Amino acid sequence: MNFDEALAFLDAHINLEVRPGRYEGLSLEAMGDIVQLLGDPQTAYPVIHLTGTNGKGSTARLVTQLLMAHGLKVGTYTSPHLERYNERIRLDDDEIDDETFAAAVEQVARLEPMLRHRPSHFECLTAAALWLFADEAVDVAVIEVGVLGRYDATNVVTADVAVITNIGRDHTDFQGDWRRGIASEKAGIIKPSSVLVLGETDPALRDVFLDEGPASALVLGEDFELLSNRLAVGGRLIDVRTPYQVLRDVFVPLHGAHQGHNATLALTATSAFFGRALDEDVVAAALARTTVAGRFEIVRRAPLVILDGAHNPDGAEAAAAVLAEDFAVEGRRILVCGMLEARDPVTMLQALGADGFDMVITCTPTSPRALPADELALAAAGLGIACRVASTIEQGVRWALETAGPSDLVLVTGSLYLVGAVRPLLRAAARDQR
Repeated sequence: MNFDEALAFLDAHINLEVRPGRYEGLSLEAMGDIVQLLGDPQTAYPVIHLTGTNGKGSTARLVTQLLMAHGLKVGTYTSPHLERYNERIRLDDDEIDDETFAAAVEQVARLEPMLRHRPSHFECLTAAALWLFADEAVDVAVIEVGVLGRYDATNVVTADVAVITNIGRDHTDFQGDWRRGIASEKAGIIKPSSVLVLGETDPALRDVFLDEGPASALVLGEDFELLSNRLAVGGRLIDVRTPYQVLRDVFVPLHGAHQGHNATLALTATSAFFGRALDEDVVAAALARTTVAGRFEIVRRAPLVILDGAHNPDGAEAAAAVLAEDFAVEGRRILVCGMLEARDPVTMLQALGADGFDMVITCTPTSPRALPADELALAAAGLGIACRVASTIEQGVRWALETAGPSDLVLVTGSLYLVGAVRPLLRAAARDQR
């Protein structure tokens, strides 16, 4: 099986990432059958398992760097990807090559005739990643949940450390006690042998997580805390207390106060994994080289062009806060925005502070669940915001770059699908300039 054949195999299975109503009828039966036939590869290495409404991808990247800096071979599995499926499966933070990707998928493909249930696209890919990590004899795997937690395909692993970043407004119809409902699903990754690292501070939700019966629990604000979170050139400067030590003046090269929170979780989770304090010089070196594509990623200067995959109201509010605190520009601010139909466009636009931009361009992201650009513009008009509606993402990017002067700022946000499509367009534009 080559790379194209591997993608064709995955595409022949239902893709729950793009199917509306994808959270109904979830089960771990098919996933359990796959890993059993593969020889239960997920038991071959310890696991740090992460879930949460926002921040789990950034936290996973920070944890990976910390583990690598301590000399471990690390497998990392995250979703979704921005440009290539290979991004989802990493060995020592390098995305796997096409040949390795195809070989891992082939392991699942050859077993499919023996399965009782036809697996989904994500189940096939997750199983391939778990098999590859065992085949590569990683020392530890860092696994990000795809959806919620309890019935997510990744939850065939047994977490040595289970990280809950937060509970926010996503994957919900806002009916009843929706926050508790989301918390219950995310709490499903906690196993009796897990150390729980709990970043959600709402006391009304505490029992949801503790009732899962972790071996021990580390709670933000009690067992660990972010003591100081200061703006620095190129990121944040933080002081952190973990159960094992106090770390001061730790530089995190990621933009936004929320990244200080993510780094606190990463430091605590890594300390919990080792069961000891971390070497301060190793921590500094590890965090200094952390990058997270598509999360307030600066891809161009003069004009300043920033990509951020904020795709729910809490993420949008965080994006607006980062823009206000970290990026004071003399010129105009241009917003290129697109989102999925599951989002409330009015709430998202308000959270982003779209009315404070000098120009708003709406685009349709590259997803079957995309909200059409003209519908997004109609929602904006209801808020008194005039928009230019781009017929394609390429046109939207071109309008923004043609309009922006050297002192202006362009923010592309609203969907990871939009950000993933824009990144190669901006690279191509940079090549054309040269």
